[in-house]
Amino acid sequence: QVQLVESGGGLVQPGGSLRLSCTASGSIFSIHAMGWYRQAPGKERELVADITSGSITNYADSVKGRFFISRDNAKNTVYLQMNSLKPEDTAVYYCKALITTRRMYESEFWGQGTQVTVSS
Repeated sequence: QVQLVESGGGLVQPGGSLRLSCTASGSIFSIHAMGWYRQAPGKERELVADITSGSITNYADSVKGRFFISRDNAKNTVYLQMNSLKPEDTAVYYCKALITTRRMYESEFWGQGTQVTVSS
């Protein structure tokens, strides 16, 4: 079994910064890509940023220049550094990973989500 656990969410003022972390554990053979998605109440879940095993990154237009994704392959961890936060960034942020398990099954896995609230 594979689990993804997010941390680092919380309440922050507009213009502030926050760093999210997501660590994968369990029966992992390899992690091909990891990313962050977010979902506000009543809205569709959307891609925020993702990163491949070759460190190629992709960002939503709404966060370019403000958010930065990185990963530590040795720790099976992906980070999302969020700067210049805006109220519209408020959402539950979910970690996703494309993983080949020790049993050689390739699947997408999701974390439980962490709440980010940007408010004055």
